[in-house]
Amino acid sequence: MNFHLDADQTAFQQEVVDFIEQGLPDGWDSEHESFAEALRIERQIMTRLAAKHWLALPWPKEFGGLGASPMQQLIFNEQMAYHGVPGTMNMGVAWVGPVVMLYGRDDQKAQYLSRIADGSDLWCTLYSEPGAGSDLAAMQTRAVRDGDDYIINGQKIWTSFGHYADWGWLAVRTDPDVPKHKGLSTFAIKMDTPGITIRPLVNMAGTHEFNEIFFEDVRVPAANLVGEENRGWYNVAVGLDFERSSIGATSNSRRMVDDLVTYLRTEKPRIDNAVKHRLVDEAIGVALLRNMAYYIASRQEKTGIAPTREAQMAKLFGAELQQRIAATALQVFGMEGQAHRPVSRAASYRYGLLRSVANTIEGGTSEIQRSVIATRGLGLPRE
Repeated sequence: MNFHLDADQTAFQQEVVDFIEQGLPDGWDSEHESFAEALRIERQIMTRLAAKHWLALPWPKEFGGLGASPMQQLIFNEQMAYHGVPGTMNMGVAWVGPVVMLYGRDDQKAQYLSRIADGSDLWCTLYSEPGAGSDLAAMQTRAVRDGDDYIINGQKIWTSFGHYADWGWLAVRTDPDVPKHKGLSTFAIKMDTPGITIRPLVNMAGTHEFNEIFFEDVRVPAANLVGEENRGWYNVAVGLDFERSSIGATSNSRRMVDDLVTYLRTEKPRIDNAVKHRLVDEAIGVALLRNMAYYIASRQEKTGIAPTREAQMAKLFGAELQQRIAATALQVFGMEGQAHRPVSRAASYRYGLLRSVANTIEGGTSEIQRSVIATRGLGLPRE
């Protein structure tokens, strides 16, 4: 494939950059006084993206997108992530919407998709459980049919941004008497439904992104079942493939390396040559990861199918690369990098290192990624 952008792609890239420089709300890249303020700004950004049909860029035009090609999606995601624009990583857009398009009824498409595409509704993903994280098909949260409703009981954990989501994308067990992959179903559920309790989980970086969610006799209309009952594993698997083919990790890593290089050139701190060599290694890793992302987008554009093996490889390599870059950065800053306050460049890398641990867990642990690459990608035996 050609790793250089053609004229149309270059023009679109410049359009995205111009929007970042001129089209975003004032103060979008500043420190916010509260979570509520940050969320308000993020919602404003989503509204402006939706007005350009960029919030759901790859979606068909009839559902509020632009029908963008995989390469256009990559260009957009790359620039947004590199410049740190919030509000662009939307679970509803990334995998809920595509699954609804594939498996949802016409009335569900009409109900859910337009409000995702215009930024009205935010979604969270209700998959993982205390005993079903890496082995997701082992989930035990139950849904039992009762007339026109299903009654939900159980617990979910590590739910990102569940505390401000409008809707949840819920996977539950509807048949406990069949093999674990065959008894799952997926539902759309309002997060303010009676019986849902949301408790915060503060991560080791000191931020509240994750939650544990409890379901106690929660009634969900049967009309909210997406796809066929007991065939929800296919919905889950398709959604995870969309998640893992993201370009975000590439751009975040590249920005971290670029900022470190700029700091070293301007401030000229005294650091060991071994640290400089590590930084060179990380820069090479960023280039490799970017090429992987371009290859994935190219394959999608030619075949219409996300290459699962390569998507797993990019997720694995990108998550672990972020950890290495953050660790190298703290070596550059030395003892200053251990400080939590005041907020500084060094403290941001400290946070990045702590937060990057979750990157190797969420969306599938590194161990699971290696197993899937070996068995499904390379055809190796399970033993």
